[in-house]
Amino acid sequence: MNLSKREFLQVLSAASVAGMGLSRYAHAATPVAAEGLYDVPKFGNVSFLHMTDCHAQLKPIYFREPSVNLGLGEMKGRLPHLVGEHLLKAAGLKAGTPAAHALTYLDFEAAAKRYGKVGGFAHLATLVKRMKESRPGALLLDGGDTWQGSGTSLWTKGQDMVDACKLLGVDVMTGHWEFTLGMERVKEIIEKDFAGKVDFVAQNVKTTDFGDPVFKPYVIKQMNGVPVAIIGQAFPYTPIANPRYMVADWEFGIQDENLQKMVDEARGKGAQVVVVLSHNGMDVDLKMASRVRGVDAILGGHTHDGMPVASVVKNGGGQTLVTNAGSNGKFLGVLDFDVKDGKVSDYRYKLLPVFANMLPADKDMDALITKIRGPYEAKLAEQLAVTEGLLYRRGNFNGTGDQLIVDALMDVQGADLAFSPGFRWGTSLLPGQAITREWLLDMTATTYSYATLTEMKGEMIKTVLEDVADNLFNPDPYYQQGGDMVRVGGLTYACSPTEGMGKRISDMRLKGKLIDPTKTYKVAGWAPVAEDAAKARNPTMVWDVVEQWLKARGGRVAPRKLNSPKLSGVLPNSGYAA
Repeated sequence: MNLSKREFLQVLSAASVAGMGLSRYAHAATPVAAEGLYDVPKFGNVSFLHMTDCHAQLKPIYFREPSVNLGLGEMKGRLPHLVGEHLLKAAGLKAGTPAAHALTYLDFEAAAKRYGKVGGFAHLATLVKRMKESRPGALLLDGGDTWQGSGTSLWTKGQDMVDACKLLGVDVMTGHWEFTLGMERVKEIIEKDFAGKVDFVAQNVKTTDFGDPVFKPYVIKQMNGVPVAIIGQAFPYTPIANPRYMVADWEFGIQDENLQKMVDEARGKGAQVVVVLSHNGMDVDLKMASRVRGVDAILGGHTHDGMPVASVVKNGGGQTLVTNAGSNGKFLGVLDFDVKDGKVSDYRYKLLPVFANMLPADKDMDALITKIRGPYEAKLAEQLAVTEGLLYRRGNFNGTGDQLIVDALMDVQGADLAFSPGFRWGTSLLPGQAITREWLLDMTATTYSYATLTEMKGEMIKTVLEDVADNLFNPDPYYQQGGDMVRVGGLTYACSPTEGMGKRISDMRLKGKLIDPTKTYKVAGWAPVAEDAAKARNPTMVWDVVEQWLKARGGRVAPRKLNSPKLSGVLPNSGYAA
């Protein structure tokens, strides 16, 4: 969608009120005004550009931010656990502005129609080039979850994203979902495609036999005469959150003691600036920042939190900035340091939204994307149905896109209830848009997306829910693995997030009747981490099940009614909006 001139000027006026530096451009012509949106004055002598969790989205998309991101205990009322107006207040932004649309769910449908799509590598490339031109020597850091999340990334084994990232100019990268391509494929990309071009770093991935580093723990680069170190922190719980057999020879973990050693080692080699490129998740990064000394900033990912301001964490060595640059190519973080006398004296941080309507497509990247998608375009574009309601994924307990998946699993497989993983990746569709095969794969494309049907006793159903709830709501961030609560279809339940392990889930019911702990139920699901499903003969993939269901809807899918738990003990909460 393209903005009319009148609408564009309204955008610019609102952006000016939001403090986005547009006041002198508010009445300018469209091209000039767009310059104002991305006019970020150069500061200091060391600059990092940060992207993360793009999940293989090469084209502009819609993406609705969460209305539920609960903060508990010490994290209640703190970033990143703020949604809607609470997040805008913390950032000093006004509702109804482009920034408000990029950062929150507020008035999502109307704002999406007004401001258009976000992200897209061709538009991101234009912004990256602009920032690098104004900041000679700036490094582009990729926080991971880059080679997974779309049909083309699945079918090309990540090659589409590898080629796009090289053209984008990524300098340093760490990973998470990358590892679900398997150890051999990951090593092949790093040794062949990235050699001499992109540094893949991860201090916390070692071999299971002798504990040798699998990847370089860090790199030191010169920037305007200043030596800077970038230390990698891959997702520490990869073998738990994803299939262990895919990384059988590697062990992970937070390993902040080893991180401290790497920081000290890099400082000993002369690094005047040390940043950690992390895929921990923001709560984990905040705790890590309080424990590890000598880190100037942690540029984080995994939890998809678009943070408009940096959190400042005090520790024994001074302070560490913690940021997170959202997901799906929606944002580019810009962190500028002024380094004097061998240390950081000041900084500026800006999270720039990538509005496809306001950034012209880079011609070279656009051509590459066209080439990459060419063989698959017809298959991706096939219309399976039309949605009558908003479809999205994101939020602690459910999303309408996830609801569609569990509804389909139950109907097609004849299950009593269904589980869908609490993945945070996936794109949004506005009412009236076509549900294409591309969108379906945006929601389900992994290397282990097998559909399952399991007989499970009521007692085990509760255990599953309790385990996931503890992962999400454990008061110690180091026991959290990111992601959201498993999505549930057919089953209703109550949740008390502040209770202890085994006491958070109650009042589980099917069609109004309490679940019998001793009774066996048919439970549909997908993306199992156990190896059994992968070894099954002719396993059914979840997208085939959902596609069958969509095609049986008569061309249209009614709005999905969210099946979310009844909460107790946590409301009101600035991370919750009805």
